[in-house]
Amino acid sequence: MIIISVRNYLESTMTKLNRFFSILIVTCLINIEVLSNEVNIYSARQEALIKPLLDKFSERTAVKVNLVTGKGDALLTRLINEGKNSPADILLTVDAGRLFRAQQANVLKPIDSSTIKELVPDNLKSSHNMWVGLSIRARVMIYSKDRVSAEDLDSYESLADEQWSGRICIRSSSNIYNQSMVAGMIAQNGLKKTEQWLQGFTANFARKPAGGDRDQIKAVAAGECDVAIANSYYLGHMLNSTDASQRSAAEKVSLFWPNQKDRGTHINISGAGITKSSKNTLNAEKLIAFLASDESQRWYAEKNNEFPIRDNIEVSSILDSWGSFRADKINVTQLGEYNSEAIKAMDRAGWK
Repeated sequence: MIIISVRNYLESTMTKLNRFFSILIVTCLINIEVLSNEVNIYSARQEALIKPLLDKFSERTAVKVNLVTGKGDALLTRLINEGKNSPADILLTVDAGRLFRAQQANVLKPIDSSTIKELVPDNLKSSHNMWVGLSIRARVMIYSKDRVSAEDLDSYESLADEQWSGRICIRSSSNIYNQSMVAGMIAQNGLKKTEQWLQGFTANFARKPAGGDRDQIKAVAAGECDVAIANSYYLGHMLNSTDASQRSAAEKVSLFWPNQKDRGTHINISGAGITKSSKNTLNAEKLIAFLASDESQRWYAEKNNEFPIRDNIEVSSILDSWGSFRADKINVTQLGEYNSEAIKAMDRAGWK
């Protein structure tokens, strides 16, 4: 009887211990994110254009931000290769087309934050809540003050007219900004009309596409062409540059908002998504919400010359000097959805 009682006692004790340790292990697993006071970002944005905000976030929350910067396509490839073992919690990149590619590559998960959903307008985020926009950039016409009058300009579509033969500069069709611009046209005008436009537009190039957006602005200033297409913030950066040659070039040109009589100027975003492998999801949500806050939006507008994602935010003096404009209102997800068709259409038109 004593042996049986001891055995029963031992079995009962072991059962209780097993339950205790099971509960302890589960509790540790549940709270591991709470105990981890950090968040890891893969950023395609230059460190200088994001780190000041990250430092402010850390000061407010005591959450350490680990930043890895690189080219957008390279960071996406890295995320794909790392899979579930990736340390990244957030992918921060430029252009809805790249965010859509990340979504299609299955490296992001839905953002489940009511705060973020309220802060970001519906047209500036994934239709499946996989990523959100954090700043707006407009793709505008940059024209020579000496050789072109604003009255001569109208829409992107009008740049296919014969009067612009040999007068247009733009960067390569391999550039995601141009791909998204054409994707937006396909979404609204249809493929057939967009292809017809591409034929006339590419025939009007002043030179073989080369360089970045700043190079297109410099080419207009130098007289190599009369009109260029570039993201608006590049002109803002050049006007504020410490490089006298860049300021000089920027002062020789003006900005024009295309398509104000119809669909509005093409806009795109910089944005972020939470990785599927994230170990610090709550901190990732907090950081994205902070980047979408009024304070961060004012900083983007003042320091980066990008437009805020909400209309109630004050912009920089340079942005204000350009006046208000009507922006395209399609959901930026479509810029990714029509990317493949855009690339093929640009190739068929001979846009290299």
